[in-house]
Amino acid sequence: MRLVIVAVGQRVPDWAQTAWDDYAKRFPHEIKIELKAVKTEPRGSKTLDTLYAAERARIEAAIPKGARVVVLDERGTTLTTLALASRLTDWQLQGGDVALVIGGPDGIEPAFRQAAHERIRLSDLTLPHAFARVLLIEQLYRAWSVNANHPYHRE
Repeated sequence: MRLVIVAVGQRVPDWAQTAWDDYAKRFPHEIKIELKAVKTEPRGSKTLDTLYAAERARIEAAIPKGARVVVLDERGTTLTTLALASRLTDWQLQGGDVALVIGGPDGIEPAFRQAAHERIRLSDLTLPHAFARVLLIEQLYRAWSVNANHPYHRE
């Protein structure tokens, strides 16, 4: 199984990259995790629809063909760690790739968000994009650890 994190925004602080790299190397060989950073559309005087369209095209190009699309969205389903672990098991049983999408500064184009297979939320708080990446990979690792009865997660 491959988990592909598609994140709008290419530059992250060193601390975020270090944290990402640390969690990415912890995953077992049966779960491959990959980050595909896509360019943020320059804001300037462009309309929101123009920004959404440009970023959507880049996001779609980064998603593997046939992947299950899971959008991170503030209006998405709230999951506990155990619920995410259950979702991870379901995704593994279904086979194929799963693309988890983190939008840009203005979020994700509404039609793309609605067309996604799932919409989940990481937090009720507004998170910086670099932190969202780190939080997502940590929670995916934690979900794996629950399923594997690894002592990382304590309930």
